[in-house]
Amino acid sequence: MTAPDAASAATGASLDDVFPVVYEELRRVAHRHFRAEATGHTLGTTALVHEAYLELARLDRVRWAGRAYVLAAASRAMRRILIDHAVARRAQKRGGGAPSAALDDAVAMAESRGDDLVALDEALERLAAANARCAQVVECRFFGGLSVEETAEALGTSPATVKRDWTLARAWLNRELGAA
Repeated sequence: MTAPDAASAATGASLDDVFPVVYEELRRVAHRHFRAEATGHTLGTTALVHEAYLELARLDRVRWAGRAYVLAAASRAMRRILIDHAVARRAQKRGGGAPSAALDDAVAMAESRGDDLVALDEALERLAAANARCAQVVECRFFGGLSVEETAEALGTSPATVKRDWTLARAWLNRELGAA
């Protein structure tokens, strides 16, 4: 069986049908996450993408509604994996205390270190309690590397709403994280 193209990743496809369509894109997103990390990191680009796939494969009876839906779900899985890894590293270091990075855009956020990811995750949980859609936008844009249009498609909303939510979420998270 050959990998389908983006057009054939139709609503109701299996994960094995849709995942090859987004695999290279997820590798680029994962690479961005690790670009700022020190050499010798124990979790790498390919491992992160494969771990995300394994997380998604555990979901029974899910019909994957195309590329954007898989990217959004993979974004959530990558978030959990990165946070779990950062928490484990933080516990090993017995401390941390690195300052939080400002959340100017998805690229700047993708360069955050492990301690920053933990702080971001904690703030994101608080944001989700206050505004779930804003938190989903952050997951898609930051952890999944989705564009505004892809995020809108994945969340079933308009690009204008995503832009507003992205602006609101960044301001809220900056305040929560104490960034200037």
